Amino acid sequence: MARLDFGYRLVILARRWRAAIDARLHAAGLTDATWRPLIYLHRMGDGTRQKELAASLGLDCSAVVRLLDLLTARGLVERREDPADKRAKTLHLTDEGRSLITTVTDLLIPFEATLLDGIDDSAIVTLLDSFDRIETRLDAARLDGQTEEREA
Repeated sequence: MARLDFGYRLVILARRWRAAIDARLHAAGLTDATWRPLIYLHRMGDGTRQKELAASLGLDCSAVVRLLDLLTARGLVERREDPADKRAKTLHLTDEGRSLITTVTDLLIPFEATLLDGIDDSAIVTLLDSFDRIETRLDAARLDGQTEEREA
């Protein structure tokens, strides 16, 4: 029965986790359209291409262009011509963008620590390892044309 419940519970938990994070960040004046691309870009590193960010966010390129227009207008992200491909743009956090990442981190670390309280590190490592294996299988299935991923 646990295997039958796994996907359902994972989706429900992910939605609740994200809603709780959104609520905390909204109180600080941040929206999903602001914090998600910034966090992903921070994790992926400066020089990430727009297309790579779109894939990581699970959004189409045109939606990411609109988000980046907003972030660029707010002075949080810079687009630069990719020296290896003049058609492509690379993304770079500005100092203000990095400062906002610090704000997000300062808000989320204590909240996530509260949510994970009582779960030992080895259990979290095991869970993350399981996520990695599932993600690898999803990637392989997508490449084989066996599944079509949609945003949950």
